[in-house]
Amino acid sequence: MKKSFFAICTAVVVGFVWAVALCVQALSGAQAVSAFDNQMRIVVDAGHGGIDGGVTGRTTGVKESELNLAIAFQLCDVLQEMGFDVVMTRKTDAGLYDTTAKGFKKRDMQRRKEIILDAEPPLVISVHQNYYPSQTQRGAQVFYGATNEKSGRLATQIQAQMNKIYDAHGVKNRKETQAEFFILNCAACPSVIVECGFLSSAKDEALLCSPAWQEKTARAIAAGVAAYLAVGAA
Repeated sequence: MKKSFFAICTAVVVGFVWAVALCVQALSGAQAVSAFDNQMRIVVDAGHGGIDGGVTGRTTGVKESELNLAIAFQLCDVLQEMGFDVVMTRKTDAGLYDTTAKGFKKRDMQRRKEIILDAEPPLVISVHQNYYPSQTQRGAQVFYGATNEKSGRLATQIQAQMNKIYDAHGVKNRKETQAEFFILNCAACPSVIVECGFLSSAKDEALLCSPAWQEKTARAIAAGVAAYLAVGAA
């Protein structure tokens, strides 16, 4: 994927983080190397999958799980451009359960938790789509967990970037919100769920089904991560 001006700018921010980490490495030896490797790793979780398709588009019937994965792949590409090591919880349309027998959803979520804990990341970003009975609700909303106080700071930065891309479509800004979803409490690190838009809105649905918008969404999320690392991670 061709690097955009945005990718170059965000690479500068990550480069600064890299330089600081190298200094720490020189001072602290092997322990600093391990800490730095973890600092550069981000888990990207594409919500749902398999027989659990999530919500569906009001107009096209597109599955949330399909859009989640498409945006997650875009986000993975952008974060890697920025220099991050990305771990994805799923890379196919399938869910993370061994059988569809009763309790498959619980097993799916437990497997996601195992992947997150094994990765030991500094950040977790879970990609989802929203739904509401009325078609009037539009835009993205970021949820954060209470496990780590920095989750709110990360959510604030990502929410600001997501609001920006919806501004051009006349969508009212939304506010990041604390919630108690399972994926937000899998690890002690800052974790957020990005609800990228409302599949109950025909207008949001049309945007979300567009590869160009999916990339724009991914870049907005990544811009939020860069802003968080620059001003909100301390």
